[in-house]
Amino acid sequence: MSVKDFIEKDYYAALGVPKNADADAIKKAYRKLAVEFHPDKNKGDAGAEERFKEISEAHSVLSDPARRGEYDEVRATSASGGYRAPNGGAGGFDVNDMFGGQGGGFGDVFGDLFGGGRGRRRGPRRGADFETQTTVSFVNAMDGATVSLRVTTDTACATCAGSGAQPGTRIAQCGSCQGTGQVSRNAGGFAFAEPCSACQGRGRVAESPCTGCRGRGISAQTRTINARLPQGVSDGQRIRLKGKGGAGETGAPAGDLFVTVNVVPHRLFGRSGKNLTLTVPLSFSEAALGADVRVPTLHGDAVTLRIPPGTASGKKFRVKGAGVRSGKSGDGDLLVTVDVVIPQRLTDPMKAAVEALRDATADIDLRADLFGQG
Repeated sequence: MSVKDFIEKDYYAALGVPKNADADAIKKAYRKLAVEFHPDKNKGDAGAEERFKEISEAHSVLSDPARRGEYDEVRATSASGGYRAPNGGAGGFDVNDMFGGQGGGFGDVFGDLFGGGRGRRRGPRRGADFETQTTVSFVNAMDGATVSLRVTTDTACATCAGSGAQPGTRIAQCGSCQGTGQVSRNAGGFAFAEPCSACQGRGRVAESPCTGCRGRGISAQTRTINARLPQGVSDGQRIRLKGKGGAGETGAPAGDLFVTVNVVPHRLFGRSGKNLTLTVPLSFSEAALGADVRVPTLHGDAVTLRIPPGTASGKKFRVKGAGVRSGKSGDGDLLVTVDVVIPQRLTDPMKAAVEALRDATADIDLRADLFGQG
């Protein structure tokens, strides 16, 4: 994104969030809009495709704290009125005073922020970052899996191979900006350095623009990307696929593709960090007398837990190494919570046995401490 994009585009409005929105609110707004305007859901709808690109661009900036800070600073500086023109134009304040009086003005301030500077060619633009989502099963999330992603991104134009020029024609230096990619614009006594409109900030122009991409060198295409998800990926995790985003202009790198992973809950197992969780029912007799209980694991055969006599409902047991697999920091454990189940209906023999237990324990007051002194 260029400085001009930062000045002219309201990314907060694009996502429908206030300027003080936190990261969760921005993420929630993006997800809702991405689902609504995703190209796979709106095939052939150019308006939806353009809106999807708009919200993806907004999210790529606002979800990154550093880029969001730069964006907010550029917007605030622009809104404050700029700086005095070098020829002594009246009005406004000089942002050079804010930065020690050095440099060439507003263009240099933005240049420091974004790697450019007045009088220097901005060069080909890096490709845009894009966002997509995928849904995987709990088991695949724990084991790692290869997923196919259908994404619509900018790719190098097939007609001109990304040059922006009709095949067989020449690319020349832009005469409007002399190849710098920037021009100065005066507005009411204020001067702004902005991308050259004749060459779109590239510093060069095609004598005969490519008819396939109208000289941009890139065009939107829907493609399939196979991506490998790491072991133990968590629900809502955002994975960066470097260089899999939009194509850059000739000579510039491609952007990145960010994939948000949605994990389908398992019917038995849950997750707590590196550990898997499982709740196992126990009968009253197993809890009171003790028992050997077989429990399943996610990745292998069942294991046997030795339940000691007098085990209370809610007690946790640990099965070492049966949790989330991780080659780097070691596998997690399986945490088993026992749940003592009380029968809802008793047969006559069962009722008689419980009554016998009640009579045998009548002298034990479990609530004596509730009414003690102090």
